[in-house]
Amino acid sequence: MTENNSWPLFEVFVRSSRGLSHVHAGSLHAPDAEMAVRNARDLYTRRNEGVSLWVVKSADIITSDPDSKDQFFESPKGKDYRHATYYTKSEGVKHL
Repeated sequence: MTENNSWPLFEVFVRSSRGLSHVHAGSLHAPDAEMAVRNARDLYTRRNEGVSLWVVKSADIITSDPDSKDQFFESPKGKDYRHATYYTKSEGVKHL
């Protein structure tokens, strides 16, 4: 629990029946992880739209710094081979 005796904040991710990825659905406070999962089910999957839930304490999520996005996500110089445009189509190879 936090210093002010309030329940910890959890982030909720839901995978829909039509989706392949979990998507952030929202946040909630709960006394523990088990109750967080139950509350997340009640809050974010009321209409049977979910098939899977991830519930993570907000304090346990590590993020990159948005102010450093240019250098953090910059493409490495001299590594053009990582991009499909670097390669040429081979003659005689079918279905490419």
